[in-house]
Amino acid sequence: MKLGRLNHIGVATPSIADSIVFYRDVMGATKIHAPFDLPDQGVKVCFVDTPGADGAMNGTQIELIEPLPGNASIAAFLEKNPAGGQHHVCYEVADIYAAKAEFEVMGKRVLGEPRIGAHGTLIFFVHPKDMQGVLTEIMEVGVGAH
Repeated sequence: MKLGRLNHIGVATPSIADSIVFYRDVMGATKIHAPFDLPDQGVKVCFVDTPGADGAMNGTQIELIEPLPGNASIAAFLEKNPAGGQHHVCYEVADIYAAKAEFEVMGKRVLGEPRIGAHGTLIFFVHPKDMQGVLTEIMEVGVGAH
């Protein structure tokens, strides 16, 4: 497995609206995408862009995640962390199925089959107990994707 670019950091929040205010007013974010629902995953998400090395808004994104009614996993995370907090990190790979196979050969617990994520590309998660305590998302990207 070759480490790919850090695409985003997932941050669970009880309120995307409040988090948008925080990232805009406290952190100085200037590019915040419109929130949208991902009913298949039971969440509402909103991406916040950060500057890249060249100053353009192409750095690592922050993915704000709010549970939709019935989402037990994010709701449970927020029960333990009522103010919200870092939920996962997401790395890019060129071939999602090859990456999944490599993790499985290493004995890492892949959580489900690849599925479409918030960026509209294939993703899967690897159990935090196999990733030094960090829930890790693996995301397939094409050339020039963010």
